[in-house]
Amino acid sequence: MDKEFTPVSIPTSLYKKIEERIKGTDITSVAGYISKVLREHFSGEVTSAGVFSEEEEEKVKEKLKALGYID
Repeated sequence: MDKEFTPVSIPTSLYKKIEERIKGTDITSVAGYISKVLREHFSGEVTSAGVFSEEEEEKVKEKLKALGYID
């Protein structure tokens, strides 16, 4: 795992939503949650055309909704 880190700013309201979401889970920090979600997102394969399949796109939309980026 990469040991170098860089700061990323997110809206405070989103940070608080993530804090609530991870309560009672094995994830101990907001940064850990965000890293996990991004790793899952980028671990999926992209089709040869360089775009998401319909199934992959739906998963991304669900994650974005869960994070409060889209309604």
